[in-house]
Amino acid sequence: VTSLLSWDCSVRRTVLPVTSWFMGYAFMTSSSFPLSRLRRLRQSASLRDMVQETRLSASDLIWPVFVIDGVSRKEPVSSMPDVDRLTSDLVVDAARKACDLGIPALALFPKTDPGLKTSQGSEATNPDNLICQTVRQVKKACPDIALICDVALDPYTDHGHDGVIDPSGRILNDETVTILTEQARTLADAGCDIIAPSDMMDGRILAIRRMLEDTGHKDVAIMSYAAKYASAFYGPFRDAVGAGRKLGGDAKKTYQMNPANSDEALREIQMDIAEGADMVMVKPGMPYLDIIRRAKDEANIPLFAYQVSGEYAMIKAAAGNGWLDEEQAIFEAVICFKRAGADGVLSYFAPYIAERL
Repeated sequence: VTSLLSWDCSVRRTVLPVTSWFMGYAFMTSSSFPLSRLRRLRQSASLRDMVQETRLSASDLIWPVFVIDGVSRKEPVSSMPDVDRLTSDLVVDAARKACDLGIPALALFPKTDPGLKTSQGSEATNPDNLICQTVRQVKKACPDIALICDVALDPYTDHGHDGVIDPSGRILNDETVTILTEQARTLADAGCDIIAPSDMMDGRILAIRRMLEDTGHKDVAIMSYAAKYASAFYGPFRDAVGAGRKLGGDAKKTYQMNPANSDEALREIQMDIAEGADMVMVKPGMPYLDIIRRAKDEANIPLFAYQVSGEYAMIKAAAGNGWLDEEQAIFEAVICFKRAGADGVLSYFAPYIAERL
């Protein structure tokens, strides 16, 4: 301290910029070249690892899995190389693999038989539907894996929307919430650990939370797709679940968010927290890192990002053409979600990443 205070003021101004003072003592937070050479800590892998600010582990990952009817059967998703739709028994195998790799959760999405689809999405509330059957099988075989179940009507409606529609094509909010609440109940009854409403109807978190409390499912968590944007990056996912890419008119823009908006995302997140969400999600991921950062700064709640199907497909396509290094691109993309503030990431690359960590 004595030496510090004896330094000439001009030296302190020109060589060691002082950014804060406390009780008369200067605390230096930066210095100028050549006293500071930031490359010093980049000289070797061991140094880079020692000062790395953000870490990725298998426990940060959630593996989205597509489910189809049948036994011991898989179907490739043409727009998502190396991703298959799996029958329930093969989902059990995927759950065992996830446990072995340290991945804590699977997120399940059905491809519903077109013959079961209706304008009201009634198969969503069938207690013996494909997802409910799969949940029961997986929880019996792998009770320690967490299962996240999507709550939305688009895999079950013949028109591909997340809600029911009136004769003019308008998506009906409150009527949809009633159906979604019943869908959530059937999933909770089947043994789902986390209800994940992805529909973007207003008020559905509160309705589902009240239902869970009233039906003995108070320990079932809600992961809300709170900031879900009307994005072009969902195309391959819609192929995977058979929901259709082109809905016409405004498509899903009357309920999913405008990609130009940021403040609105924070309002959505705050409202869902107030209604009883335990966790929130930003979707898509990479184009919305600023939303992830804002959400983490302003909301004291576990936050997840979804690296969606289009993001996956772009990396796979570019790597397949030799335009980028696949492994480096995958790891860079996912660790960016963590750096931006996400506590975890839903990624189709989850098993690939976990195997290499």
